[in-house]
Amino acid sequence: MTAKETSGAVVDSRPGNLDEVDTENTDDTLDNNPSRNLRVVPKSPSYFSPTPAFTDYYIHALGVFRRYQTLPRGDPSKRTKLIWKNHPQFRRMIGENVPPLKYRKIKSLIQRLDQVDRSVLPEEGKDLIRSFLREASPIQPLRRPECVDEYGRSVGVGRRKTASAQVWLVLGDGQVLVNDKPLHIAFPRVHDRESALWALKSTSRLDKYNVWALVTGGGPTGQAEAITLGLAKALLVQEPNLKPVLRKAGTVSRNPKRVERKKPGHLKARKKPAWVAR
Repeated sequence: MTAKETSGAVVDSRPGNLDEVDTENTDDTLDNNPSRNLRVVPKSPSYFSPTPAFTDYYIHALGVFRRYQTLPRGDPSKRTKLIWKNHPQFRRMIGENVPPLKYRKIKSLIQRLDQVDRSVLPEEGKDLIRSFLREASPIQPLRRPECVDEYGRSVGVGRRKTASAQVWLVLGDGQVLVNDKPLHIAFPRVHDRESALWALKSTSRLDKYNVWALVTGGGPTGQAEAITLGLAKALLVQEPNLKPVLRKAGTVSRNPKRVERKKPGHLKARKKPAWVAR
């Protein structure tokens, strides 16, 4: 009889049919062959879980974080901004269908570990952070540098719902043209006019720049909010130091909300016909 060790357990590898056991000498057989009472123990304690690879990765990351979370933190202004793996890339790395909630959980844990000063963080922690970094693409898209042209103009593009706006900004006295029309004619509603110029109003720059915008698609509200985003981008080219103020005002990020589509059999997106008993 030969025996081998598998995952910390001894497994009987003798060929033969286990059903063909001498019932008269059962006790002697069990005493002489202790390996017949052993079972194979999986190497991973999470072998029988739905996502064993992710569970092992999370347990390892949690252990590393608990060991080094008390180390001093680095200066946030000197910390290099890292690009993490997105959800599909993390699923390909693990090889399992990891839910978004579990992905956000492990990402939050590694981001907290990244706050530790790299000069005192051991290699174990650095290796964990490197394993979650996004791989560099061999083909990087060429992005046109944003700068002020020879006429002192800066341009920004903003979108909202189905509206798209291209906004030019130049030093001036506060004149605004939207599709070659004054602002009060392009947007009769006061709310839309305030929304379009909110980036300038929140930074007290209404009388410092002239605005020229070309807008297509959408309705008045979508066009006004598209101008808001485009104007904020153009203003950041002129004055990059205004980014914290504009972010606090909510003009830097695009609003992704859209009208929900109508479904077959429904009166609208969610409304259904009244149910009649007869």
